[in-house]
This record gives sequence, C-alpha cells and structure tokens, in this order.
Amino acid sequence: MLRRAEEKGFSSADPAAATIAERLDAAPFCRLRLAILCVVTLALFADIAEVALGNALGAVFQAPPQSMTRTELSVFLAAIFAGGAAGAPFFGLLGDRTGRRLALQLALLVIAGGSLGAAASDSPVVLIAFRFLSGLGIGACPPLIAAYLADVMPPRWRGAIICVCAGLAFLGAPGIIFLMRATSPSFLGLEGWRWALGSGSVLAVIAAGLLQLLPESPRWLAAAGRIAEAEAALLRFRGARSGAAMASAASPLQAARPDDSDPTSVRRRFLLLCTLYALSPWATIGFLLMSGAVMLKKHFSVGDSVVAAGLIMFGPVIGNLLMAFVIDRIDRKASLVATALAMTVLGLSFAAATDFLPLVTIGVAFAFCSAIYASVLGIYAAEIIPTALRSSRTALAWGIGRFVSIFVPLVFFPLLHLFGPWAMFGLIAAAVGLSALLVITVGPQGRSRRPVA
Repeated sequence: MLRRAEEKGFSSADPAAATIAERLDAAPFCRLRLAILCVVTLALFADIAEVALGNALGAVFQAPPQSMTRTELSVFLAAIFAGGAAGAPFFGLLGDRTGRRLALQLALLVIAGGSLGAAASDSPVVLIAFRFLSGLGIGACPPLIAAYLADVMPPRWRGAIICVCAGLAFLGAPGIIFLMRATSPSFLGLEGWRWALGSGSVLAVIAAGLLQLLPESPRWLAAAGRIAEAEAALLRFRGARSGAAMASAASPLQAARPDDSDPTSVRRRFLLLCTLYALSPWATIGFLLMSGAVMLKKHFSVGDSVVAAGLIMFGPVIGNLLMAFVIDRIDRKASLVATALAMTVLGLSFAAATDFLPLVTIGVAFAFCSAIYASVLGIYAAEIIPTALRSSRTALAWGIGRFVSIFVPLVFFPLLHLFGPWAMFGLIAAAVGLSALLVITVGPQGRSRRPVA
C-alpha cells in the first residue's frame, strides 16, 4: 500500500504544477504570509499548551480532592501521547488527500472537543477518555503546520519562519500553567484546571476559524492536479501573479534533485525519519518531563525542583527565537548533529552537577538545544519528503515519536530511582548519539534556502 501511494504520487511531473511552485517561491514575504504565520502560531500555541497542561494536571491529580490512583495517573499521562500516536498518521494522510488547511482545522476542532469534554468531566475514566480524544488532534498539529509552512513560505526564510512559529508557540506552556495557577483553587465556582482546559478549547476553535480565512497551499493544490484552484490561491500571494517572469527567477542550482521524487529514495528517507523520531523523545520529552524528578533525586526541596523545572521551560522559547537568525545559513544536517552532540555533553553535565545554579543553567541550555533539535528535525522532515506525500509521511514518523513517548516515563522513572541520574542521562546520550550517527551516515542533504520538491 505504501509503495502504491508513492508510485501514484510520482507518476508524472506536471509542468504547470512546477511553474506554480516556482512562482510561489519567488513571491516576497507579504501580509498574507505574515497572517499565515500568526494563525498557525496560535494553533501551535494551543497544541503546546495542552501538552504542558497534561504534565501540570499530573501533579494536581495526585492530591485531594481530585486524587487519582497510581494506575489512573499513569494512564492519564499516557493518554495524550497514545492519542497523538493514532491521530498524527490519520490527519497526516488527510492532509495529503484533502489539503493541509482542512486537516489542520479538523485536528484543532478535535482538540477543542476533547478539552471541553475534559473540563466538564466528573470522573477519572471520562477525563482520560477526553484527553485521549484531545491527543488525536494534538499529535497531528505540529507535522501539519510544518508541512503547510514548508509549502507556502519563501525558501530562503523557511527555517527562520518555522523557528519563530515554534519559539512563540512554546510560550503556551508557561502561559496555560500560569492561568491555571491564577484561577486556582477556584474561580467563579470552577476549579482552575477546568478553566485552563476550557481556555485551550477556545484557543483551538479561534485558530480553526481563522484558518478558514487563509488559502490552501497552492503547491499542494498543484501537486494534486487542481491547477485552477492553485492559480486562484496563488493570486492571493502578492507578487506571484506573473507566470514566466516569476518562474525564471528560480536559479537552476535550486532545482529539485533527480532522486527527490524517486520512490526508493523517498522510502529510505521515510525510514530514516521514523528512526530519528523514535529516538528523539528520549531526550526532547524525557529531559523536560524528568528534570524536576532529577532535582528531587539530588536532594533539593520540592519548591526548588518546581522552580527549576519552570525556568527550564523557557529554554525552548529562547532556543527557537535565537536560532531563527541563523538556521537558514547552516546546513540542516550540521544543525542536527551539532545540537545532538551538545545535548549529549549537557545531559551528562546535568547528571554530574550538584549545585542549584549550575543545574538550572545547564538545564536551560539542554532545553534550548533540544528545542532547536526538534524544530530542525521538523523542518528537515518537511524538506526531504516531496509535496505529494509530505503531510502523511512526516505525520506518520511524528506519530511513531508520540508512541515512543508513552514509554519514556515508564522507563526513566524506575531507571532514575534504581540507578540514579547517570543511568538516565546515559540512555539519553546513547539515543542522541545514535541519531547524530544516522544523520551523518545516511541522511540526505536538507533544502536550506532552496525550494522543496
């Protein structure tokens, strides 16, 4: 089935579709592109806020009056990742079949429904079920957003724009937690955690509604053979109106390579992405999830551990926003390898450190690098998979990462308590080290500052 889909996606090269893609790439960064960036950033903000809220609720439900059993709490924490593992491939396939915008809208509405249901839930079983429902959409949003931005943004700024989107969206994590704190223990008769879930639902609905005002990706429409619709969507991008003149603006050096549309090559790239996404959560999810627990293991107070975990959460915001200035000047493979090696060194340093200030500093630096790694991996994935399959393949690889994320706390908690921080960070170092080796040895070149296939 995978082979048939790939062969169908590459059965012909439509000159009209290629011209539309070239004209889109040659168009300047206009108000429409700024609007797209703002709307998808809001969508990703809602997505990240929901994930961060799950971690905060894990602490809330350990104490009365919302106490969960240890089993219920474990299932609750895993539900959102399980939903993401199932939802990402489904919505990713939808993104290749019906368009990026519609698939993203539906994913956001699923998040809104799940969050609203969770906010109104009155039992752990119902809450867990609605968190799984939210997870279906939450798992799909990041790869769909990356695919949409890769489709419509100018090649020379693609990486910077995606990093800005991720950096601003990561503010959703502290934002939703501060909201829950401000409305706790109750506000207008409702507990703070219900207000936070309800607010997440409202943000998702607003983002879905605003997406309706934006065009579908002209690149995807052209690849799907819907040339007239692609032309109409293209007219909304200022400066993309002229045909031959704009098409000639693309340099021959920027043309797609012959293997970009070869089914065998694309299958190898897809398998590489699946492996990289399976390895990624051990560092990018594991560290943020476990940093507070590691601080407790090092005999810091609960208060100090919470403060440290909160400060570390600003690492992704800082990392993505600073990386936006240089990401398109550095080869994607070099960025992935450099950040993977930096995480290895910083992780082992965190295991060795014993004082509060060095631990927080190293923790922020690790989160800084892990966020850059995750963003560059998302950009790299969108660039090395061609338009016809970009949404479904990148979302499926992302979904594998969500599935692996279910097991990260199940492995790390006993590993930390039985063998200490060195064992946990040794596993993190092994995962990111293997990732770097794979990128170096078998990873194709990214498309930094060049059009995507």
